[in-house]
Amino acid sequence: MKYRALGNTGLQVSEIGLGCEGFGENNCQEAKPLIDEAEKLGINYFDLYASDPAVRSALGKALAERRKKFYLQAHLCSVWKNGQYERTRNIKEVKASFADLLQRLQTDYLDVGMIHYCDSLSDWQEIVNGPVLAFALEQKKLGHIHHLGLSSHNPKVALAAVESGHIEVLMFSVNPCYDLQPPSETVEDLWADEAYSHKLVNMDPQRQKLYETCQTLGVGISVMKAFGGGDLLDAELSPAGKALTAVQCISYALTRPAVATIMCGAHSVEQLRICASYENASEEEKDYATALASFPNISWKGHCMYCSHCAPCPKKIDVASVTKFLNLALAQNTVPETVRGHYNLLEHHAGECVQCGACEKRCPFAVKIIENMKKAKAIFGK
Repeated sequence: MKYRALGNTGLQVSEIGLGCEGFGENNCQEAKPLIDEAEKLGINYFDLYASDPAVRSALGKALAERRKKFYLQAHLCSVWKNGQYERTRNIKEVKASFADLLQRLQTDYLDVGMIHYCDSLSDWQEIVNGPVLAFALEQKKLGHIHHLGLSSHNPKVALAAVESGHIEVLMFSVNPCYDLQPPSETVEDLWADEAYSHKLVNMDPQRQKLYETCQTLGVGISVMKAFGGGDLLDAELSPAGKALTAVQCISYALTRPAVATIMCGAHSVEQLRICASYENASEEEKDYATALASFPNISWKGHCMYCSHCAPCPKKIDVASVTKFLNLALAQNTVPETVRGHYNLLEHHAGECVQCGACEKRCPFAVKIIENMKKAKAIFGK
């Protein structure tokens, strides 16, 4: 298992994380086997949004005596009412649910306390100007929350939250179909058939800005819906008109700026093993670019996917990294020193490009790489 920095939190988290979907299977009998297998695989990051008391208790029991081996991301504002899950901003319900969460998990802290499911700007304003954020910050001050996060499907909302300075970890839906969709306050729009009734071209600019801003500000991204609820793994259900493998979906998400871990909602030990097999997959198995270039319903023409199909460069320039730093710089009015520093650490730079065009011939997305190298040289000075 490989580990990545979760933004500026100081946490080193496994590239493959574990979502809570499987913890409730078979009357919660799968919770312990899933945690046992996660430990064997080196998975150290879990997400729990479920408010079902039985699920919370089962996970707490499974984590008993090994809590400190793992990082736990769990959600505020997710409550259990009338026998079912609800999202709430009622501060009395939020406080009661949070106390219940810690008690059932048999812990006195969350590594990441995630403000749950905010997809509208009005909701974010209610959170930030009301008692919910104040409560979360209070719990952080008391040590019950080590790092504060927010989960969202809307890049406009997520960007506002990230730029507020309060959010250290963003849980966001990342996959090559959702990334083409414009912001919406209705999450169902991301997978609605009508949203893909016409050919979609290239990443929504606000999603790209969100990822790049997170990278610049040091906000780590934990990914949800990397498989589109499983639809991307099925050719008949995939909005792209063609299936991807689990490994390709994970590889795509992990190459987005600021992404640290993929929360795989495994329903069984076997499904978790399939997700973790990413770590031993070949470069050919991880290659999502060829598949994306052949999708009948969407197109990424002209957009760098950081897939490294352009390699090898005769001057040994890491073209994908140069392009990523270029995009990060272009997203800001000035070049952030962190971006400049990372660029300077590259062994070879854009100014060494001899414009041979070999990279452009190999690019599945017809990116104007030579032009990008000229821009990078102009911005970074070498």
